[in-house]
Amino acid sequence: MKITSFRTPGLGDQSHLLVHEGRGILVDPQRDIDRFLAAAAEQDVELRFVLETHLHNDYVSGAEQAALRTGAELVLPAAAAPAYPHTPAFHLEDIHGEAGLSIRPVHTPGHTPEHTSYLVLIDGEPVAVFSGGSLLVSSAGRPDLLGRERARTLAKLQYGSLHRLAELPGEVRLLPTHGEGSFCTATGAGRHTSTIAAEIAGNPLLAIGDAETFADELLAAPLPIPAFYRYMGPANILGVPPMPPLTVPELTVADLPGLPEGTRLVDIRPRADQAAGLIPGSLGIELRADFGSWAGWLLPYRTPVVLVAGPGQDTAEAIVQLAQIGVDSVLGVLADTGDAAVQTFELLDPVAFAARLTGPDAQLLDVRAPAEHAAVALPGAIHRYLPDLVTQGIPAELDPTRPVLVACGTGRRASIAATLLLAAGYRPVVLDGAGVPDLAERLATT
Repeated sequence: MKITSFRTPGLGDQSHLLVHEGRGILVDPQRDIDRFLAAAAEQDVELRFVLETHLHNDYVSGAEQAALRTGAELVLPAAAAPAYPHTPAFHLEDIHGEAGLSIRPVHTPGHTPEHTSYLVLIDGEPVAVFSGGSLLVSSAGRPDLLGRERARTLAKLQYGSLHRLAELPGEVRLLPTHGEGSFCTATGAGRHTSTIAAEIAGNPLLAIGDAETFADELLAAPLPIPAFYRYMGPANILGVPPMPPLTVPELTVADLPGLPEGTRLVDIRPRADQAAGLIPGSLGIELRADFGSWAGWLLPYRTPVVLVAGPGQDTAEAIVQLAQIGVDSVLGVLADTGDAAVQTFELLDPVAFAARLTGPDAQLLDVRAPAEHAAVALPGAIHRYLPDLVTQGIPAELDPTRPVLVACGTGRRASIAATLLLAAGYRPVVLDGAGVPDLAERLATT
């Protein structure tokens, strides 16, 4: 048996390919299925099953398309009831393959009501469990994504599900879908795979003695929920079309007035290039692993998009990341801003930023997540989490006639916030290459 895990760092998720004697099982594939099918082809594997542990909240699935492309049997939890052909997985009703390979569905509600884990048996012996968003490495899938009204019920169900999986033999490999970096985890997940024995020994949630206390722990400090999550479940119920083309037309500045109403420019260049000249109204999000998540969170869902890219940038990667969350509305790429009017903002290193912060007209905006702000805060700083700048607007306490010093943890989110501030008529100054904790330490020693 061989298991290959495919990480998608920007979403904090992973898909898995299990191979046994030339037969393959693909678990929780994301929409860009070519990477999974290529790996199967390289190993001369016949894909026998495609398994979905639940109706995903954080990305649109590639499971249906993978099954259609390969002829594999598509298996979903029985209670998921999607609108396309599939085999329903019922609790403890084994699904038999060839060469002694069997799949045992284990109903593990909590992350979602229908959530099902899959125990893989070879010649009747359990060897691995695909736990999706149930038991994670040092954590568990969060129970509040379907609304606060159902969160406590689902949290208590999650308690039972974790302990059900913990009854498996200790040597069984644990292969979750969600992990570090995912907003689907209830607490900070660490490594990406584990074993049942390791989780019994080290997962703090398995040490909690009753369901009510467990629910209290999971719901005490919930993470924010990205805005695009609300669209993922419905899409996965109805079915997701194949990936869009990864090449789009190259546009010029002259094409911009003719774009459909509501089209947004998204600048994916490095932040230094954005700071030196940003087309007014652009949303600047450097192209990194989490580009798609931030774009999906900050833009109206499926709004038409034109990417502003620098020389040699991998625009196909940006299109893939958007497609992973169901955004297929990239109209083109603007690779040369030409003589377009631009706005600028400042990027400062920690020394220069700290000096500006002590000036008489200083005002500081902290755009970190609530938990980060609770851990370390600077006196006098105005806090508003980056996504809340879109939903709640710019804080009224900020004076648009004075520069706004913006900080986060590294400069990434602060630079995104700077482009929102520019569009609203403010003059942002970004702390680059450092964050509020670094700034707090520096100010404390001066």
